[in-house]
Amino acid sequence: MKAFTSVIRQDVQSMQAYAIQDATGMVKLDAMENPFSLPADLQQALGQRLGALAINRYPGSRVNTLRSALAQHAGMPEGFDLMLGNGSDELISLLAMACDAPSSAANAGRPASVLAPVPGFVMYAMSAQLQGLAFHGVPLTADFELDEAAMLAAIEQHQPTLLYLAYPNNPTANLWNDAVIERLVLAQGAHGGLVVMDEAYQPFASKTYLDRITRHQHVLLMRTLSKFGLAGVRLGYMMGPQALIAEIDKVRPPYNVSVLNCECALFALEHAQVFAAQARVLREERERLVKALAAMPGVKPFPSEANMVLVRVPDAMAWFEGLKASKVLVKNVSKMHPLLANCLRLTVGTPQENDMMLAAINGLLTH
Repeated sequence: MKAFTSVIRQDVQSMQAYAIQDATGMVKLDAMENPFSLPADLQQALGQRLGALAINRYPGSRVNTLRSALAQHAGMPEGFDLMLGNGSDELISLLAMACDAPSSAANAGRPASVLAPVPGFVMYAMSAQLQGLAFHGVPLTADFELDEAAMLAAIEQHQPTLLYLAYPNNPTANLWNDAVIERLVLAQGAHGGLVVMDEAYQPFASKTYLDRITRHQHVLLMRTLSKFGLAGVRLGYMMGPQALIAEIDKVRPPYNVSVLNCECALFALEHAQVFAAQARVLREERERLVKALAAMPGVKPFPSEANMVLVRVPDAMAWFEGLKASKVLVKNVSKMHPLLANCLRLTVGTPQENDMMLAAINGLLTH
């Protein structure tokens, strides 16, 4: 039977689909998820609430209730607005779609492009490629800091339509220098381009860009409820000046957030203290992990402001397989970029899960 794959774009045919590791029977520490489930009483209350929803109807005004609740939860500044996405991934795709144009009249005839430090979140490059935009990745320094001179030169050369700055970054888990970020933001605005501050890991970070966002009219701030504790719900949101959000929102598919997603998110915000307590535990566990890893011979953990720890080990592939054999699943990022040579990304789990991971790592060191 003819497959008809010839109608699929050649660049799509040459791509690799996003791979999700099989975590059956594993201690799952590969995807930066919140490892805590809802308490039993909240599970029951949420189940009753979801069961009463009119799932035979398209989402209605309840979505606007969620937008207001998120704006209040985040402390959105006056004069700003907020749009929802089916996870941050959809928002990134919508930005590429909405901004598929040169960033200024001076760039007329030059194709739109996306610029970001690398290694970074893979969706920045993927969304650009799928929308037919050029992606320009600027390597970080050896210690995973922003290379200011290289970034400024790339902004000047490419005049990107979109500049992504993850704060903290994935997979390196670090925050970057505030003064450097500000100079990049100003350089990007000088030619009419947009800046997207991606704060996916904000619940675990010591700082946020939100208190500086009102200085600029070309900066968007993106967050997700995935790290808050709702990875399975798929809900991201993006804040920015009202006029800018209104334009980007035009390309959002109608009803992109289901009534189930919406109600789960509202429920979670009503019980935000439960998730805040979980985040506190994970921050404490992160520090315990970093300290324990730093004491191990041949192991170098990097500073983290997220719910993950990037660690360089003697042999990433051997360690990944060794941990897997011990039923501990982590992420081998060593092939993602040369700067990540022999690096593994460890999600911060529950105290018990972290004990199991550390025991498995100690087992590798003794063999």
